[in-house]
Amino acid sequence: MKTIVIISNVSSGLFSFRRELIEELARNYRVVILAKDTGRVEEFKAFGCEFRNMAIEAHGTNPLKELRLIAAFKKQLRELKPVIVLTYTIKPNVYAGMACASLGIPYVANITGLGTAVENGGAMQKLALALYRRGLRKAQKVFFQNSENQRFLLERGIIKGSYELLPGSGVNLERYQVLPYPRGETVDFVFIGRLIREKGIEQYLDAARSIRERHPETRFHICGTMRPAYEQVVSELEEKGTVIYHGHVSNIAEIHALSACTVHPTFYPEGMSNVLLESCACGRPIITTDRPGCREIVDEGVNGFIVKQRDSEDLIEKLEKFLALPWEERREMGLKGREKVEREFDRKIVMNKYLQEIKKAAHEL
Repeated sequence: MKTIVIISNVSSGLFSFRRELIEELARNYRVVILAKDTGRVEEFKAFGCEFRNMAIEAHGTNPLKELRLIAAFKKQLRELKPVIVLTYTIKPNVYAGMACASLGIPYVANITGLGTAVENGGAMQKLALALYRRGLRKAQKVFFQNSENQRFLLERGIIKGSYELLPGSGVNLERYQVLPYPRGETVDFVFIGRLIREKGIEQYLDAARSIRERHPETRFHICGTMRPAYEQVVSELEEKGTVIYHGHVSNIAEIHALSACTVHPTFYPEGMSNVLLESCACGRPIITTDRPGCREIVDEGVNGFIVKQRDSEDLIEKLEKFLALPWEERREMGLKGREKVEREFDRKIVMNKYLQEIKKAAHEL
């Protein structure tokens, strides 16, 4: 069987957002996954995939380790001799891209966000762009998840070959079904994501403090991995009844079932927000920031609201606006979100684009 290699930072994210494609490929190809083992490996093996644990540090900057990573990719690819390599996330896009380019192996890169080094500018941005230029220079196709990332790299001459805009990772509309809209005594908001500053957790906590004072019927849920910087403040707010912290939630549908609205005040450099796509698929209104990877999912006032980045007061204002709506209008907002993702963000769109590239590389068209 012809071999396809798939490379990403972590195995768990790869399973969450590429599962359907990998399962389909495993029916017709030998699929080998290179990633850091963060779980879900047994599920990949159940599909018939091989998994090789790679020590990929997403945020590491040690030059010696980075060179070793490129060498490790080359060693694996020389042995595996794939017909094509699919890369996701920054380091695989850059370093596995360099390895593929030097070995003459076709590869498809997916820009799932440009990273904070590019976002923050300065010398680190120049270095990051130089690495992108090297890593993407011979890609068969570069897939972008939002038009802003695409425009940014094109204007700087980083992309020389074929590229295309995808609707993010898409959303599995069969797995994420429309849930009955809650009609109880409380109005429940939910934050889903890592508790880091860039995801907007501070704005969410500010909003929870303010809104709960005037609207005691509201509940503010938090789902995600806790970072030490927020342990004390979240614990104190839990004791006061301001927020409800659930930790990491495996079955996020249980949270969507009780929530009236997903609040995603991120200013993190994302490709396309999977949190928002999944929320819309479940029939939930969304409130999120005016930034690439988020604004594309919101039709203002139709399926949610857009807020300014890093602006607690604007978030509070939009939450008040949402609370002023009758139940029927909130529910209709959620259904409009479902219609939007059905129309624009079905994961099958993404799968079909990948299958075309794979057939091209495997000379099966």
